[in-house]
Formats: sequence, C-alpha cells, structure tokens
Amino acid sequence: MKTKKVFLLFTMMLIGEGVFLLPFVVTRVFRPTFLKVFDITNLELGTAFSVYGIVAMISYFAGGPIADRYSPKKLLIFSLLVTALAGIIMAMIPSLATLTLLYGFWGLSTILLFWAGYIKAIRQFGGEESQGRSYGIVDGGRGLVAAVIASSSVLLLDAFLPSVVETASLNQLSSALSKIIFVFCGVVAASAVLVWYVFPKDDLSQVSTTQKLSLKGIREVIQRRSVWLQAIILLCGYVGYKCTDDFGLYASDVFGYNDVDSAHMATISFWVRPIAAVAAGILGDKFGHSKMASYSFFILIIGSIVISTGVLQPGMELLIAITIASTSLGIYGLRGLYYALFQESKIPLSVAGSAIGFVSVIGYTPDVFMGPLMGVILDNNPGALGHQYLFGLLAVFGLIGLSASRLFRNNLR
Repeated sequence: MKTKKVFLLFTMMLIGEGVFLLPFVVTRVFRPTFLKVFDITNLELGTAFSVYGIVAMISYFAGGPIADRYSPKKLLIFSLLVTALAGIIMAMIPSLATLTLLYGFWGLSTILLFWAGYIKAIRQFGGEESQGRSYGIVDGGRGLVAAVIASSSVLLLDAFLPSVVETASLNQLSSALSKIIFVFCGVVAASAVLVWYVFPKDDLSQVSTTQKLSLKGIREVIQRRSVWLQAIILLCGYVGYKCTDDFGLYASDVFGYNDVDSAHMATISFWVRPIAAVAAGILGDKFGHSKMASYSFFILIIGSIVISTGVLQPGMELLIAITIASTSLGIYGLRGLYYALFQESKIPLSVAGSAIGFVSVIGYTPDVFMGPLMGVILDNNPGALGHQYLFGLLAVFGLIGLSASRLFRNNLR
C-alpha cells in the first residue's frame, strides 16, 4: 500500500508540472533564446500569454463543476496527450500568429479538464489535518521535477550549441531550442502513460454519478468572505510567479550574461521551489497557513525592493544569485499554501471543485494581464530600468497580498 502511495505521489508531482512544461517552462528558462529564435518582442510573447490566460479563466470556471461531477483520471490523460501533441507545433518554430493560437489551445487543454480535478485529488490524498504538508510536498515535488528538467535542458542547450556560445548563429539556436521542445513533448506524453497505470480506477476524487452539473456549488462558495480573500492572496502570489519568467532576461539585459549563463541563473529559482514549498506547507500545518502566507509575502517584498532599487551591479554574481534565491523563496513558499487555505477556512469537499474553480478564475488573472504588462514595461524601458520597474510593481502586489493574508486570518477568528 505504501509503495502505491509513493508512486501516486510521484505521478501527481510529475503531471502537475509536466502539463505546464511547454507553455511556461520553455520561456521561463530560455526566454532570451526564445525571443531571438521566434523573432518576437516581450510584448508579443506577453500577448500570447494573455490569450492563454483568457481561455484559462473560462476553463477554470467551467472546470470546477466538471471536477465535482466526473472522475478525473481519463480527463487528465487526455489533457496531457493533447498538450504534448500541440508541443510538436511549437517545435517547428511557427509564426507569431500560430504561436498565439497555440497558447490559446493550451489554455483549454491544461486547465478545463485538468486543474480543478488535480487540486481536488491532492486535497483528498492529504487528509484534513495535513493539507499544508500535502500541497507543499506535491508542489515541492513539482518544483524538483521542474528544476531537474530545467537544469538538464540547459545542459542540452549547451551541448547543442558551439563551444563558444556567443558565436552561435540563429539557425543553430533555433535547432537547439527545437530539439529541447521535442524532449519536453516526450516527457508530457510519458506522464500521461504513467497516469494510466498508477491512478486507481475510481481515482482520488469524490464524485457524484447521479448529480447533474450545476452552479449550486459556485453560488455557495462565493458567499464566503474567506474565498474572496484567498483569491486575492492567490492573485498577488501568482504575479510573483509570473515575474520569475524575467530572471533569465534580467541576467542577460542587466549583467550581460550569454544565453547559457542566463539560463543557468534562471534555474536558481527552480531549485529554490522544492525547499520553499515543502517548508511553507509543513510550517503552515503547525502555525497556520495564512500566517505563513504573510511571512512569504514579506520575503517576496524585501527581495523585490532590492532588485527594484538597482543596487545589484555587474560583478556581484554571488549577491545576484542570493537575491534571486531569496525572492524565489517567498514566491514559491506561497505556492505550497494557496490551496491549503481551503482547509483552514473549512470548505466542504463536496464543493471543493467549485471553490477551486472560482478562486482560480480570480487568482490566475495575471495569466491575462502580466504578460502584456511585462512586455510594455521591458520593451519601453531597455536595460536595467525596465526590470527595476517590474519588481517595484511586484513589491506593490506583495503588500496587497500581505494585507489580504492578515485579513484572512482575522476573518477566521
């Protein structure tokens, strides 16, 4: 029985990150290379992200009731397979219009049939007394999966390029990035096969085979003040997560790192994630999830202020790495706490899918606005200034999230 649970936990970690490898991890690790190969600006890439976000918002809303009605095993498998197939199109280095449509499709394939059922499964797997530990371990495991894949893919990029990276031609960069995307497609497809063999027939989610799809659960959860505050916490924390996309470009623009070195700098954030998410989840079970969310926002704010003031200069490699790591500590600590807050606010499992869907609709709106906003800020303020403005904005969202976390805790009292 223990072996089955270990395999199930590993599968949750793998699919939870694997489904987002193609839409997000590729650009997070290789953003400077991606922009060169696709010949697009930050704003154009941000617009593609925005299309993803718009489709995802609708999918979050519709996916909640679906997760309350159906067992997710087959839905998760289908989601992973079609996401991987769509990745083949990206590997062909298509036009901007095709890339934008591709992101819109991924907004559907990675959310509608996947997200609410996935989160609900983790909640039931974790037990009511260890929600923080459950979400923290799973998200930490997702982070470890992402870190291993990200670091391995950077080594692949280095292997695919000439010994002197700076001399690589655009065709060489394009070929190397395409091969890495194909590898990601294989990982996502393999994770679907793993779900087929590892997930039990009835899955982990409590589902009703007689209850019709309805909005009753959503009507119930929107009457809870704690749900609205949780949505704000998620929104502010997710702005931080979107800003981790900038670490590689920050290293390239401000400190002059080449494509491989900037990718290595971006992977620092990936390796912080497992530690931060697991630690925050475990501490949240002991001291309160909303209390740990406040601490995480505080760390995020301090790190953002350091970057936004421009005190980091070329030659300060160790301080740059420490700042990226510490800011990531706050950002990823929140990821181990987002959904554990449902247990703290006593959301019934019978409407958990609807609550997850509603909170996600609001909380993940940065998928709509942060991409274009980052593009405008970075493209209109070349060099260090654009990155300083971006992290100054993140500090503001951190303050809002900190306030919401404290209000959430006071509301429960």
